[in-house]
Amino acid sequence: MAPGGSACKEVIESHSPVADYDIASAKSESNNATSTTTTTMKTSVNLVGKHGIHSNNGVYELLECPVCTNLMYPPIHQCPNGHTLCSNCKIRVHNCCPTCRYDLGNIRCLALEKVAESLELPCKYQNLGCQDIFPYYSKLKHEQHCRFRPYNCPYAGSDCSVTGDIPTLVSHLKDDHKVDMHDGCTFNHRYVKSNPHEVENATWMLTVFNCFGRQFCLHFEAFQLGMAPVYMAFLRFMGDDNEAKKFSYSLEVGANGRKLIWQGIPRSIRDSHRKVRDSQDGLVIQRNLALYFSGGDRQELKLRVTGRIWKEE
Repeated sequence: MAPGGSACKEVIESHSPVADYDIASAKSESNNATSTTTTTMKTSVNLVGKHGIHSNNGVYELLECPVCTNLMYPPIHQCPNGHTLCSNCKIRVHNCCPTCRYDLGNIRCLALEKVAESLELPCKYQNLGCQDIFPYYSKLKHEQHCRFRPYNCPYAGSDCSVTGDIPTLVSHLKDDHKVDMHDGCTFNHRYVKSNPHEVENATWMLTVFNCFGRQFCLHFEAFQLGMAPVYMAFLRFMGDDNEAKKFSYSLEVGANGRKLIWQGIPRSIRDSHRKVRDSQDGLVIQRNLALYFSGGDRQELKLRVTGRIWKEE
């Protein structure tokens, strides 16, 4: 038995991704390595241009957590026998070393943390087009905002976990969610609901427009804003925020000599549907006014929303 250590009765091992760190496993990243290498004397780890890494001395492998197989970030823990694992897995295995089954205690592997400072690694989205290399502790922050990272599915009617590039998501919306696809930069939609008094935070419609060679998502839905039921229409851009700012759009709804007009910049689908909706960044229509626009006995919602998209010069 190691000094100060005691054997654990049970070890729970898990190989699921660690939720707190959006990092790729060391195995998948090292598989991207090519055979051509240039030596970085500072780290003794070979970097392959801007396309991957190859380790001759096992330093990179030492930073792989044996439980979740993700790269480890401070605090890196070790047992009295020197076996290491990440802080999230330390909790997951109930403070019991998964290798030798001794109590982990609160020993940090400061030497390995120091070695990590000298490493430079490629972005995990290298296979999607990112060719940059970063210091070990800067890599994670970059990956959280990398412009090559996959987009989340913009469909708001369900908790869809599909991610991918824009062409992949467009096909996914069309084939899996049966979303209507339209070509053109103007639209004229009519929204009808037989019982407008039923508002349960439900998405009503998503339509995708192909305009200027790009794709835009038009959302229209009903939800509770505080105690008041409202209807809202807004546009999201299928791309990054810096590209979204190159476009503007307007929405218009009205009847009986009244009119509401909204003009704004489409939000990137990097911003979640709920974030855009909760910020009220779009055309918001109070239910009483919406029923007034609908005419008749106000027992049925009949709204016609028109709009257009244009490119800023």
